[in-house]
Amino acid sequence: MRRREFIALLGAGSLVSYIARAQHPTGMPLLGILSASRERDQYLWARFVGSLLALGWDEDRNIRIVRRWPDRGAEEMPELAQELVAQGATVLFAAAGNPAIRAAQKATSSLPIIGMTDDMVGSGLVASLARPGGNTTGVSILASELNVKRLELLHEFLPNARLVAILADPTSVSSRTQLENAARELNIELLFYSATSREEIHAEIIKIAERNVQAVNVLASPILNDGRALIIEAAAEAGIPAIYQWPETAEEGGLIGYGPRWALCIRHASVLIDKVLRGGKPADLPVEQPDVFTLAINLKTAKRLRLAIPPGLLLRADELVE
Repeated sequence: MRRREFIALLGAGSLVSYIARAQHPTGMPLLGILSASRERDQYLWARFVGSLLALGWDEDRNIRIVRRWPDRGAEEMPELAQELVAQGATVLFAAAGNPAIRAAQKATSSLPIIGMTDDMVGSGLVASLARPGGNTTGVSILASELNVKRLELLHEFLPNARLVAILADPTSVSSRTQLENAARELNIELLFYSATSREEIHAEIIKIAERNVQAVNVLASPILNDGRALIIEAAAEAGIPAIYQWPETAEEGGLIGYGPRWALCIRHASVLIDKVLRGGKPADLPVEQPDVFTLAINLKTAKRLRLAIPPGLLLRADELVE
């Protein structure tokens, strides 16, 4: 059934009969997942299914899972969230940052929502880390602080670089003020660019290359992470060093990745989903925050860019990708 036909069906007053057909006869809980894209969903799924299984949730035995992602962009998130609610979701996992979490909150004020984004409190998605309140809790990945830390690492890697591009997602919490303050301390000039889709990412990377910047700090964002292959390829073609939010990106060809591992954040989210499925209330479940951060450097990419890695940074790296 096409999405528009589905919404029309609901509007025609057939919601009850549709849900009745959609419900599994065993009454197993239904986990609805909102991802940033099909590619992102596959990346998420490969890591997520193992975490759930370790907690006792097996899709073939005691849980049903429905996954949704937009075809065009984040503007589709509200429609997708409504679909999951209408299909009888027991809990929603909004794994695509602020747009997905806000869409889920708009779709339901009663079903539990587990979100994963840059800053749950700073985005106004929960009341506090310790007591989220409402029907939402999740994983907050300390984006603002880590965006600044990545700028500092980029400066340490390239101490003579004076013009640095910042590629940001305007739907996430802004860390511009913190970055500008840090840049003044480091004697760096920043140029800000923003993108909310793959098309915009491609256009902004072209602009960045035309400005002859000496490095790029790709800020924390599900949207920018979804387009990381584009960024990695464009940065390589332009010969521009770049740092990314996930250590795993360095394993895929990015120069530097710094932050919590994606798999670690997925485990945090899985634990919260497990607690909710076993009767816990999001209002009483503190927001999880990763506390292990990994610095990964791709030696092959550094060699291709003809960059010498400072010895101190080499010693501090947790992972060197060859």
